[in-house]
Amino acid sequence: MISNEKLIKDLHTILAELNKSFSFTDKHLLVIGTSTSEIAGENIGTSGSVEIAETLYTVFRAFSDHTNVKLAFQCCEHLNRALVMERSAALERQYEEVSVIPIRNAGGSMAAYAYQQMSNPVVVEHIRADAGIDIGDTFIGMHLKHVAVPIRSSVRELGRAHVTLAVTRPKLIGGARAIYVKSEEHEQCT
Repeated sequence: MISNEKLIKDLHTILAELNKSFSFTDKHLLVIGTSTSEIAGENIGTSGSVEIAETLYTVFRAFSDHTNVKLAFQCCEHLNRALVMERSAALERQYEEVSVIPIRNAGGSMAAYAYQQMSNPVVVEHIRADAGIDIGDTFIGMHLKHVAVPIRSSVRELGRAHVTLAVTRPKLIGGARAIYVKSEEHEQCT
């Protein structure tokens, strides 16, 4: 089993590199999908660990406190990948609350732990996050805004779980004559 110190160090690196690519503020939402089973080297959904969830949550919470980014923790497929977040963040974004309380075997250890730690948690079915972290191939893509852009981290695994990072950007529309970066040449319409 990987040490807590190594998990903490690696997660700090992952979050720092993600923040360097995106620069989070209180206006942003970060979706986090985590398989504590995969981190421990087991198959997803088979060996959830509250201890691993606690270790990771402490780092995620500190990152949120530092950057003011809002967090949403994705539940497992038994809850249709619903998300745990603070009620204030859900209300601010007008997300509809659903009635369920995640537990280790229906929601996953990470989402269940986050639900227990948050001051006023709710569960919602759908979000449109600005960025995401997928630890253990939990498939967070359904909760990201269009267009998702992969970010490569120097840390490719957390414990034994594959890690994928993504940020989002506005869609590029318009075709051959469209421009995407404002310049003086394009200031005047003719």
